[in-house]
Amino acid sequence: MNIAIGADHRGEKTIEPLCVLLKNEGHEVWLPEACPVGQPCDYPDRAWQICNHIASGEADRGILICGSGIGMSIAANKIDGIRAALVHDELTAQMSRGHNDANVLCLSADLLGQKLIENIVKIWLTTEFEGGRHERRVRKIAMIEQGIDPATASADQPVA
Repeated sequence: MNIAIGADHRGEKTIEPLCVLLKNEGHEVWLPEACPVGQPCDYPDRAWQICNHIASGEADRGILICGSGIGMSIAANKIDGIRAALVHDELTAQMSRGHNDANVLCLSADLLGQKLIENIVKIWLTTEFEGGRHERRVRKIAMIEQGIDPATASADQPVA
């Protein structure tokens, strides 16, 4: 799998060991240029880079890390086709993939340790989307991106 990964200045220290793990698991990893040492690196900039890499088809999934994970999640979800999930444990990692088909994982560098982050990533990458009743809901999310009220539209309606 081709994975784009990025962090702001608060999440940057978690990136290197995570890239090693991903490569050891057989994944291709794309990283944007590192933040200048000692300089802030704004999370919206990283979210834009990583999510556009996914939206263009250059990457299959993305991982974003900032202090809380909240800013990355908000910024990432502004891009069409991105379903970014802020995850804090193994269960929410599994649910974000199985039920929501999340294609971007958002993590907190300040609240999660490196070992937990690595466990979350492993589960997130190996959990398949369950489809079924969840497929209808994911289609409704796409309807919202197109400005369609999902409550008034057929969930089977194709999205432009």
